[in-house]
Amino acid sequence: MSTIGTARGLVLACHPLPTVAVTVLALLLALGAGSPSQVAVLVAAVLCGQLVIGWHNDLVDSARDRAAGRTDKPIARGEISPRSVRLALVVALSLTVLLSWATNSWTGLVLHVGLVVGSGLAYNAGLKATAWSWVPYAVAFGTLPAFVWLSVGRAVPWWAVAVGALLGVGAHLLNVLPDLGDDVRAGIRGFPHRIGGRASRVVAPLLLLAGTVLLALAPEGGTSVWGWASVVAAGLLAVVAWAARGKAPFLAAIGIALLNVVSLSLRG
Repeated sequence: MSTIGTARGLVLACHPLPTVAVTVLALLLALGAGSPSQVAVLVAAVLCGQLVIGWHNDLVDSARDRAAGRTDKPIARGEISPRSVRLALVVALSLTVLLSWATNSWTGLVLHVGLVVGSGLAYNAGLKATAWSWVPYAVAFGTLPAFVWLSVGRAVPWWAVAVGALLGVGAHLLNVLPDLGDDVRAGIRGFPHRIGGRASRVVAPLLLLAGTVLLALAPEGGTSVWGWASVVAAGLLAVVAWAARGKAPFLAAIGIALLNVVSLSLRG
């Protein structure tokens, strides 16, 4: 296999959209709070950690994906070998440990490697098929603001952890929705599968909206015009998410999540 083909397979196997989204979230949280070198090392650590989670997910699911004929999965369709992905995972994990240590020594290791990356690996390894599938998302997204802000010398208010956890569980519900039917046929029964697609479409915007309200009412800094405007916008998007059909509910919920990401970074 060519170098370009291997690189393309690795990019597709890492779940590029979530990987980039979480890395950008870390960047937004860190900007303006630390020196350029601090921010660069921190963002590199988060990127490597997300690569580990994404590649591990595709390795764990490769047999199931192959049996289901998933043409969107590079390992399942033979575009890249499991051995190449394992090698890339080991390199990324090594870099994650080193960079997390460089950000904040033991605190960086515990928060990022232990809780953020560890939660993702636990989800891949089996929690995603249980009623507790939401827990890794709550822990990982709730811990991420703490890891970022402590690494650049900022205090971590309780509401930042709570908003992160709400964002994580909402993201879990949204992330699973497109594959809900395929997952059920494959025997995966996570939290969204147990409550069903309709309930997930109701609960996800509700959790994200709760995060928006919490950000607007957070004690530190007072309530801003942006805070109230984001609540109004999120409320309207939640109505769309609950009432519309087709792809509109999913896109509306994503809009609320983006509002929360921007608001959280501004409050940092």
